[in-house]
Amino acid sequence: MRVSEAMSRDVQVAASDQTLQQAATKMRDLDVGALPVGENDRLVGMITDRDIAIRAVADNKAPSTKVRDAMTRAVKFCYDDEDVDHVARNMGDQQVRRLPVVNRDKRLVGILALGDLAAQGAVRPAAQALEGICQPGGRHSQAPG
Repeated sequence: MRVSEAMSRDVQVAASDQTLQQAATKMRDLDVGALPVGENDRLVGMITDRDIAIRAVADNKAPSTKVRDAMTRAVKFCYDDEDVDHVARNMGDQQVRRLPVVNRDKRLVGILALGDLAAQGAVRPAAQALEGICQPGGRHSQAPG
């Protein structure tokens, strides 16, 4: 199965010059935890609820702070013509639950989440990705040690 068969096509985008409050409101209204960030029809980052909590709220930044000041710039993405098994393995290795999907011109065309894989019957790749994502690691781990 190709990514284009499993991805969600109706993707809302945050602008890098929007405020964190605007982005958070959009996330709430859409019931999502992340938004791709676009500038001039190009994917330039991702803003997640965790980015807002860790890079803004925890540092006492105002709700008027621009998305560009808290977003993740090193965007991991996949192509719409890639195989979902391959992408799911990458999601597990990179420990991400969702990826923006671009075409070969690098235009945003969708987003792929673990739930999309499961909903399309790609349960095994979704389970493998989740297994990788759930591996403890880094300073953020709550595992005893």
